[in-house]
Amino acid sequence: MISKGRDDHKDQSYVLWGVSQENLARTQFPLGGFTKNEIRRMALEMGQRELANKSESYEICFVPDNDYRAFLRHKRPELDQEIGPGNFILTDGTVVGQHIGYPYFTIGQRKGLGIALGKPMFVIQILPESNSVVLGEEHELERSRAVVKNVNLVKYASLDGPTEAVTKIRYKDPGAISTLTQRGDLMEVDFSHVVKGIAPGQSAVFYEGEDLIGGGFLTKEESLF
Repeated sequence: MISKGRDDHKDQSYVLWGVSQENLARTQFPLGGFTKNEIRRMALEMGQRELANKSESYEICFVPDNDYRAFLRHKRPELDQEIGPGNFILTDGTVVGQHIGYPYFTIGQRKGLGIALGKPMFVIQILPESNSVVLGEEHELERSRAVVKNVNLVKYASLDGPTEAVTKIRYKDPGAISTLTQRGDLMEVDFSHVVKGIAPGQSAVFYEGEDLIGGGFLTKEESLF
């Protein structure tokens, strides 16, 4: 079983939902009972001053300067030619401008859109089939339900009926009370209140107290129009 680490700011349980029971049986997490500051003090006591004073890392370590677009172009130099520019559209289908290609945007993104519509606009949905990026106001990001695929349960073999849990839809998400209903390798998640920025392909992770129930990948929602 996996439980949250003692240090809430450094807890890694969110990214461990996919570990199989076979691998968990041979895995130990010796730092789970310590905070980061405690580990730094231990390193100093052991004479590891450089390690103890190492700066924090808050972004994906292999993306230089947190420039995701440059990283994508470096890894897939043919991407711009393959995808090309597409349309920014509103939720009613109105075209309001052009963008450089849907892979360079994320659900909930507000900055760096390259378009001004007179009010703050957010990426509400991404439509790869038409290379379209749907824009809307912040409230249009709100959802009360999600469907999760490729579910891996850690604490239980299966959920026999509706189960209350706290569901996190991103690493820094504090989580929201929800009801889980398992249907094969899918999990229906009904939130007790609306949440913002459900992004297909992102992990949704379920907790019961401090324990990790399991997780999976958020599925693509139906078109908004």
